[in-house]
Amino acid sequence: MTSDAQGPEELGSEDQPFHFTDKRKVTPEGRPKEAAPEGAAGSAGNDAEQDPLAGLDFEPTGFDGDDTVDPALLAAQSEAAAHLDALQRERASFTNYRNRSLRDQEAARVKGVEDVLAALLPVLDDIDRARQHGELDGPFVAISDKLDASLAKFGVERYGVVGEEFDPTVHEALMHQVDPEATSATVNMVIEPGYRIGEKIVRAARVSVVGPE
Repeated sequence: MTSDAQGPEELGSEDQPFHFTDKRKVTPEGRPKEAAPEGAAGSAGNDAEQDPLAGLDFEPTGFDGDDTVDPALLAAQSEAAAHLDALQRERASFTNYRNRSLRDQEAARVKGVEDVLAALLPVLDDIDRARQHGELDGPFVAISDKLDASLAKFGVERYGVVGEEFDPTVHEALMHQVDPEATSATVNMVIEPGYRIGEKIVRAARVSVVGPE
């Protein structure tokens, strides 16, 4: 009894070896395959002229037939943009708050120094008059210098000297004398010095002025 079925020897015989031809134009990693050498078996020459994606055995994900982006991806991008915008707004709000707080702190500091200086003005005027009349001597000179140095640390400046030009924005003229030879009004006597903190005048210098008619 004979059988028409072929045995393993015939399928795997050396005369008829099994061949597998990979017609894909890209590697499984997604990189283009190098062109087959000239004379290679199969239809490599014809396949080279076809779409490189024609040999892929899977469909690209994330796009439909008309190349539209995945709606889920669009939703995620929109949500990320909204979060970024909210973060930038919050950062700008914090920056404005910090700058405003710093300005308020500086204004409060200057106001505190101004209040202390206003309370010390009578004492400072007595010390200045004693200095002008030569009555400030001994340990009181050192005390006066330490007081001036302490006020300077907080930005307090005493101003007003004889000979400087009269400026109504920083001087208060308590007396005025006429000098026909004068070309401008100048300070000829400082009755009480002026005090300022930075650009802020706490008390204008009270002076006597000499100038033309």
